[in-house]
Amino acid sequence: MSSSIKVLYVDDEPINLLLFKANFKKKFEVITAKSGNEGLTILNNNPDTKVVISDMKMPGMSGLEFIRIAKQNYPNVSFYILTGFDITDEISNALEEKLIHKYFKKPFNINEIEKAIISEVK
Repeated sequence: MSSSIKVLYVDDEPINLLLFKANFKKKFEVITAKSGNEGLTILNNNPDTKVVISDMKMPGMSGLEFIRIAKQNYPNVSFYILTGFDITDEISNALEEKLIHKYFKKPFNINEIEKAIISEVK
């Protein structure tokens, strides 16, 4: 069942994209993007995407800026932030506004992310 869940991971660091894909490709259909703009294009081409996880700090467009735009077009997608930093006011507000469901810390915990994705899509 879970292999049909399409997950988009957005991060400007190629190594993070590789690590994410390596860790989750057996459980989910993983697609990746190197920027918020690329993420928006990929979502347009993959409207069946169920979960989006985005890095917070990226050049050009932050993870939350990307999610804010994407959520307008895809209100049924579950969005998450992945950050190497502690929770910020910006992330707190995004949680309160229900813009994102949760935030994950880097280095990411595979089990935590897997559980969140599976519970979100049930």
